[in-house]
Amino acid sequence: MTQGTLYVISAPSGAGKTSQVAQLLKSMDNLKVSVSHTTRAKREGEQDGVHYHFVSRDDFIAMRDRGDFLEHAEVFGNFYGTSRVWLQQQLDVGTDVILEIDWQGAQQVKRLMQPVSIFILPPSREVLLARLKGRASDSEEVIARRTAEAIIEMSHYREFDYLVVNDEFELAQQQLQGIIRTQRLRQSVQAVRLDGLLTKLLAQ
Repeated sequence: MTQGTLYVISAPSGAGKTSQVAQLLKSMDNLKVSVSHTTRAKREGEQDGVHYHFVSRDDFIAMRDRGDFLEHAEVFGNFYGTSRVWLQQQLDVGTDVILEIDWQGAQQVKRLMQPVSIFILPPSREVLLARLKGRASDSEEVIARRTAEAIIEMSHYREFDYLVVNDEFELAQQQLQGIIRTQRLRQSVQAVRLDGLLTKLLAQ
């Protein structure tokens, strides 16, 4: 059995990362997204255990102090963290896993593992701002803060293996799927999957 591949996908708020990842999960087999733990309030339509594991601040800090998280970060005053045990279990059975995390989390993961990292960019700052304003639940203050954070986030693009511009949704989706398919065709992965065939082909 081959080891699963870990994908880190980052993007500024408003770049469309969540929609792209959701489509990847629908379109490709043997692929899961890690459900992060967070202390932020549940938004309308979100389900515990599906979108996030919603926990109290005290519970999160206890989990962090026990070393339960592969990575964790504070974003806009809320904590987010990735379960170390769940992730390793999935990779060990050959499942590819996506982590939707910011650049800080990506740095933490890279210090511990060797993920394939992808950064999603908006086509322009104007489009990014329009997408942020389209979130009726956010105040002007929140939008201004998210815009400033987005610029900081985008400045870290050099730390990622791949860059995808989310302008035309389908084109960006094809590019993301292409990255995953390419990784699955690596010699080290295929050599395990095709062991029987290779043995027969090379038999004397």
